[in-house]
Amino acid sequence: MSAQEYELIKEDDEKSLHKYRKHCMQEMHERLSFGPKFEGVYDLDSGEDFLEVIEKEHRLTVVVVHIYKDRVQGCEALNSCMDCLTTEYPSVKFCRISAAATGAGERFPDDVLPALLVYKAGEFLGNFLAVTQHFSEEFFATDVEAFLNEYGLLPEKECGPGADEDEADVE
Repeated sequence: MSAQEYELIKEDDEKSLHKYRKHCMQEMHERLSFGPKFEGVYDLDSGEDFLEVIEKEHRLTVVVVHIYKDRVQGCEALNSCMDCLTTEYPSVKFCRISAAATGAGERFPDDVLPALLVYKAGEFLGNFLAVTQHFSEEFFATDVEAFLNEYGLLPEKECGPGADEDEADVE
């Protein structure tokens, strides 16, 4: 084996080891107490998906579920707000499900939508029907955030994006 081949193999080994260490640190971080991190809003397709998210999520994870119906005032805006909040609160699992897909669509007529349900460790924390009644006609993610914080349902904000980029150098 030439010295050049040896250096290439050594470099690949170091990259793999570095990647493995980073993965282990992430897993340890999740297991110890901080819980998993989420990206984006999760679309739930059925009542079974809804129950699974609530029952099987990490004990420290807050789960916020938006129940919506297309063409109901405020539902689309609330979806957009949740998209924004996912970047601010990566430890919160934001989900959305169509009222019809819940399997209990008759319990969610248009006048109670959009609805927000909040859970943690399988426990029901909050039920907000026709939640947009609490906002002005035009509302933003900061309004939804303030509303949820008013009830103590969101955790502390995490450090800004890129905060764990420096962790990549940990050896």
